Amino acid sequence: MSDVEFEQIDDEIVEAVELDEVEIIDDEPIAESAFDRPGRWFVVRTFSGHEKKVREALDIVIKNQGLQEEIFEIVIPEEDVTEIRRDKRVTTKKRVFPGYMMVRCRPTVENFQTITSIPSAIGFVGPQKDNPIPLTRKEIDNIIRPTIEGVEQPMKRKAPKHDFSLGEEVEIKTGPFATFKGLIAEINEDQMRIKVLVDIFGRETPVELEFGQVTKS
Repeated sequence: MSDVEFEQIDDEIVEAVELDEVEIIDDEPIAESAFDRPGRWFVVRTFSGHEKKVREALDIVIKNQGLQEEIFEIVIPEEDVTEIRRDKRVTTKKRVFPGYMMVRCRPTVENFQTITSIPSAIGFVGPQKDNPIPLTRKEIDNIIRPTIEGVEQPMKRKAPKHDFSLGEEVEIKTGPFATFKGLIAEINEDQMRIKVLVDIFGRETPVELEFGQVTKS
């Protein structure tokens, strides 16, 4: 076989590899992470229950002062929680970190001061309030799920194993309500806790407990 024929074969192999690479990229779109958006992410502590008020007030300040290119995004992490209300399963949104919210902004002293000047905003989380530490990519992706073409990707973390189910009767083993029985109204797998409706003095009272504090009746 001549040198010319060898060169032709080499060219064909290179072209085939390049085409394969293009096809792989097209078939496997890259997930978009919130970490890659402009600015950096920081955690702001607020008075518990005032998260939305702080976000609304900060939104107004951003609009009035034209800070859209400085403070980009405010997120209050929430999760879906299933409860039993009047013998029916109801899914509601609940805050993942009560008393905290996430803000994406340019890391400048002026922006930090603007954010902490909002009423009910206590300050940034970190050893230095004036120079807070931004969240890492891993921390961001664990809270704000990456998306592919606008579709959220499922979380890969494993849920703790348990055999409880909503509406099931359990008995409390420890604590001030030991020996009391009640029905499970809420299961929080992330925090490994359940909420049990207990009859106390003729009133149905929700009691929050750890998985290990109850046993099936």
